[in-house]
Amino acid sequence: MTPRRGEGPDEPTFTERARRRQLIDATIDLISTRGHPSTSLSAIAERAGLSKAAVLYHFSSKDNLTRAALEHVLADFSAHVTERLARAAGPRDALVAYVRAMIGYQQANRRHVRVITEMLLDDAGGTRLKTPGSHDTHGRWQALADLLTEGQQAGVFREFDAQTIALAIGGAIDGVIAHWLAHPEYDLDAAAAEVEKFTLDAVERRA
Repeated sequence: MTPRRGEGPDEPTFTERARRRQLIDATIDLISTRGHPSTSLSAIAERAGLSKAAVLYHFSSKDNLTRAALEHVLADFSAHVTERLARAAGPRDALVAYVRAMIGYQQANRRHVRVITEMLLDDAGGTRLKTPGSHDTHGRWQALADLLTEGQQAGVFREFDAQTIALAIGGAIDGVIAHWLAHPEYDLDAAAAEVEKFTLDAVERRA
């Protein structure tokens, strides 16, 4: 029986897609526990129960595989936030949903947070996180700035520089997540509530 292919002749088969996902999952597991530098192709192959040659058949190098794992994590993260925003009734609800989704996703997906952190720290000798602003993934601050601008245009939020406030809110979210990663006993639910209040206090109109 010929394996089923995707939409076109060059699309991977169902089996190939399953193998790629299996390898990505194994890579996420290893990077989140061992770190990026210590995650080798041999270790990934062993974790996935495949040969190293099979890994190289699907991904021609460790860089390609780890990059695919990072892209998978970021796409999943982005989809989660986007879905929560789509439910919001207005700019204020959307902003609260953004804060809650950003923190909630990371709380529920600690492995994914480790992958993002490890990959960014190890990129180009660790320069991306050492350079202010260089760790902004998928235009995250710009998406938040756009959300804030929409709220201003609707007359819900006060006048402010959207980029600056977006960076401040993003920094608050990153800060509580970083502390939680280092101190698992930290009450992240309570922290999320405080970040939500901090965010609304920063943007809402005052009488």
